[in-house]
Amino acid sequence: MLKPTIDRLRPTELPIGTAWLLADCMEARGKQDLWTRQKPAVLDMLREQAIIQSAESSNRIEGVTVPRERLRPVVLGHAKPQDRSEEELAGYRKALDWVFGHKAPIPISPKTIVHLHALAQGGSSGEAGKWKERDNEIIEFSGAGERRVRFKPTPAKDVPLAVERLCGRYQAEMDDLVTPPLLMAGAFVFDFLCIHPFRDGNGRVSRLLTTLLLQQQGFVVGRFVSLERLVEESTARYYEVLEECSRHWHEGRNDIVPWWNYLLTILRRGYQEFERRIESAQAPAKADLVRVAIMNREGFFTLMDITSQCPAVSPQMVKKMLAVLKRENIVQLTGRGRGARWRRIE
Repeated sequence: MLKPTIDRLRPTELPIGTAWLLADCMEARGKQDLWTRQKPAVLDMLREQAIIQSAESSNRIEGVTVPRERLRPVVLGHAKPQDRSEEELAGYRKALDWVFGHKAPIPISPKTIVHLHALAQGGSSGEAGKWKERDNEIIEFSGAGERRVRFKPTPAKDVPLAVERLCGRYQAEMDDLVTPPLLMAGAFVFDFLCIHPFRDGNGRVSRLLTTLLLQQQGFVVGRFVSLERLVEESTARYYEVLEECSRHWHEGRNDIVPWWNYLLTILRRGYQEFERRIESAQAPAKADLVRVAIMNREGFFTLMDITSQCPAVSPQMVKKMLAVLKRENIVQLTGRGRGARWRRIE
C-alpha cells in the first residue's frame, strides 16, 4: 500500500535552514500588499510579462517550444494556434486565467486536477483531462544515450483512488493546521508528481497546482513574476531534488526536506525579484523596460536576447528603442540580418 509523504508530515523535524526559508517567505507575503498597491501601470505590465514567461517556461521544461515570433501573440490570444505545441502554450495560459480569475475558492479535488490537465493540454488531445490508462515510468537518458528508469510512478489502476486520497489528506491536514500550510502545499505537489496520474503533462499540472495552492494561501507573487521561469533557470537542480526525494517513496521512507528547500527558495527568489522590479520602476512605459534591459546587458547581444527578456514588449518596440539608443551613441550595431549583434558603448 502506498504511503505518500503527506501522511507523514507531523513527526517531521524541520531543519533550521528550512525554517529560515519558511520565515522569509512568510515575511515577504506580509509585505506584498504594500508592493501591489504601488504603480498600477507597472503591475499591469508585470502581469502580462509573467503570463507569457510562465506559459513559455512551463512548456519548454517539457520540451515544447514555439518560434519566438509566435510566442506573444499565441499566449495573449492574438493568434490562433497552428499546431500541437501552440495549443499547449495557449492552453497553459487558459489554465492560469482560470486559476487567477476564479471568484469562488477552487476545491483541491480530483475534478480540479483533471480540469487543469484538460486546459493545459490544449483540449484537443484525446487524453486531455483523463487519467493514464497504462503504467508509465520516468526515464533518464545519459549523455551516451543509455536508458535508466529513475522512478516508477503509481500504477494506472490505482491512480483514481490515490489522487482522491491525496486530496482528502491535504484538506484534512489544512483543517487541523498542525503542519505549516506552505509545507503542506509542497508535500501535496511532490506526491502528485510521484503518483504521475497522467500519461503526459504531469509537470505542467504540478506547476499549475503550485500556483493555485500558493494563491489560496495568499502568496500572489506568481501573478507578477514567473515562478515557472525560475524553475526553468534551475532545471538541473529541480530534477536532482525530485530524484533525491522520491527514493523510497513507495515504502514511505523518502526525505521531503530537500524538495521543501527547493520550493521555498524559488518562492523567495520570486518575491525578491518582485520587490526589485517595483522599487526600480520609475515610469510605466514599455520603452523604459526595454531601455533598462539593454543598459543592463554586458558584451554583445541580439534583438532576440532583449525580446526574450521583455516578452510583454513587441519586437517593433525593441527595434525602435535600439534605434534611439544608436542615435544617442549608447549602443553600436555590428553585422546585418541574422548575424546582427549589438553592444553598449562604454
